Amino acid sequence: MTATIYHNPKCGTSRNVLAILRQAGEEPEVIEYLKNPPSREKLVALLAAMDTTPRDLLRRKGTPYDELGLGDPKWSDDEIVGFMLEHPILINRPIVETPRGTKLCRPSETVLELLPEGAVESFRKEDGTKVR
Repeated sequence: MTATIYHNPKCGTSRNVLAILRQAGEEPEVIEYLKNPPSREKLVALLAAMDTTPRDLLRRKGTPYDELGLGDPKWSDDEIVGFMLEHPILINRPIVETPRGTKLCRPSETVLELLPEGAVESFRKEDGTKVR
């Protein structure tokens, strides 16, 4: 199986998801999306694959969400995608793509839905919380 993770190494959830993928025997393509943001076409494709809206993928904490007024319903999906491309920190993470689907993996154990059954027998997050 091939997997891709849109990753922020400063994010604990993202690090946990990457560790789960590796424990499952995957060496995913790791895209540090803050350094190498997706193209408009790729971001739109990810949204479609997740069956979600740009607004639902917006990250609020630690971003320019409030100063840009992104809570205002006046912004169209296309405009929100534009903001995400201009400020990639607005893209919530981690996003994982596998042949089994594409998901925003928050909480980190969500990634298990994209892995074969039994691929991870047990896992503890960085903070010691047991996932399995």
